[in-house]
Amino acid sequence: MSILIPREDKFYRLFEQAAGNVLRGAQLLSDLLNNFSDVATKVKMIQATEHEGDTITHEIFEQLNRTFVTPLDREDIAAIAHALDDVLDYIEASADAFQLYDIDEPTSAAIELGELILQATQQVQKGIVAMRHRKQAEQVRDAVVEINRIENLADQVYRGAMSTLFRQADPVRMIKWKQVYDYLEQATDLCEDVGDVLQGVLLKNA
Repeated sequence: MSILIPREDKFYRLFEQAAGNVLRGAQLLSDLLNNFSDVATKVKMIQATEHEGDTITHEIFEQLNRTFVTPLDREDIAAIAHALDDVLDYIEASADAFQLYDIDEPTSAAIELGELILQATQQVQKGIVAMRHRKQAEQVRDAVVEINRIENLADQVYRGAMSTLFRQADPVRMIKWKQVYDYLEQATDLCEDVGDVLQGVLLKNA
């Protein structure tokens, strides 16, 4: 039996679109960090991806308002939509910060956090796709475990980056980079939130 009832699989399709869009945002951010050139154009591409995410989120809530009987609890549908949207918001915020603060080049820690965001969003997409059938519940759980592992790694990178940053004498650089690191680390935290929601849905529909 499908977790998302076939006749109501419009929600599943929208979740999949949203997760794919989040992954695209993470891929663009990773490209920005690893190939730090033409920053303004790359930031605009990430902004466009975030706007697309807003459109998908709006459509999810439109369908939620129009659907009398939903395949999942309404609060779970809303939670998944919000959680995916939040990840993309912080991916965009991270990219915006590089342009806003006129940063010359990313640090190794920023590049590593960008890679961890990419890995986490890949697992988010896997978890969303695996929700379709009960027999894939183990795959959802595996994705959630991996998201948590990646988030723990991101915490370690973040703490190391902040420790290095606060030993520097330049207060302006410290302020700029603290904000950048905060945005990047928060994006991985929010991927973990997606995982928590998926785990909760599994438990309800076991």
